[in-house]
Amino acid sequence: MTRRQRLKALGVTVACTGVAIAGMLFNSPRGKADDRGNDSESRIEQGFDIAPVPLNLERKNRALVGLGSYIVNGQGDCNACHSAGPSTEFAPGGNPFSNQPEKINPATYLGGGRDFPFPSPTSPLHIISRNLTPDKTGLPEGGRTFEEFLTIMRTGKDLDHLHPTCTGMPNSSCVPPPFDGDLLQVMRWPNFLNMTDHDLRAIYEYLSAIPCIEGPPAPDPRHNDCH
Repeated sequence: MTRRQRLKALGVTVACTGVAIAGMLFNSPRGKADDRGNDSESRIEQGFDIAPVPLNLERKNRALVGLGSYIVNGQGDCNACHSAGPSTEFAPGGNPFSNQPEKINPATYLGGGRDFPFPSPTSPLHIISRNLTPDKTGLPEGGRTFEEFLTIMRTGKDLDHLHPTCTGMPNSSCVPPPFDGDLLQVMRWPNFLNMTDHDLRAIYEYLSAIPCIEGPPAPDPRHNDCH
């Protein structure tokens, strides 16, 4: 075989190998998610694919909603903390930890209610996760503006002042020192504060697009007026 013939054969082999690899990526589940061209577009479309509830896109930025869903559902797993816990997080027959096809329970999705004893399992204080769904105003977490949302995510400030720092013996309403009752003590805001404004805006836009969950009756802080 001449040198020219060998180079031609090598070129055919490389080309066939490239086609085979591309075929394997296209046919694999992860390949399909990564296979949509631009990385930003891929995340947006994947976000819509994995959104577990119907979305209201009226007067919303579609790209931000899709990206927000990708972050909330594909990266952050926000529903794990902002639902009432494993017993209600998944719909009947949809618990993936029981070898069932995953199905999120739309009746509790991001509606809050998970109980976190703080700072230890035997503490009298129980911090309950908040309802992140929009109220009748269409704004998430019961009517939070984007500026308020940014403050929460960037600083961890508890704008509801639900659990002030204890001034006496710890009880079911206060945060024991040295913890600061002005700050959210369970939410992972020290991690979220490192996110870009664009990504935080996407989360906010997505939370504005999901269905309202009324939650417990007022004056419970998880209550939403949906209508």
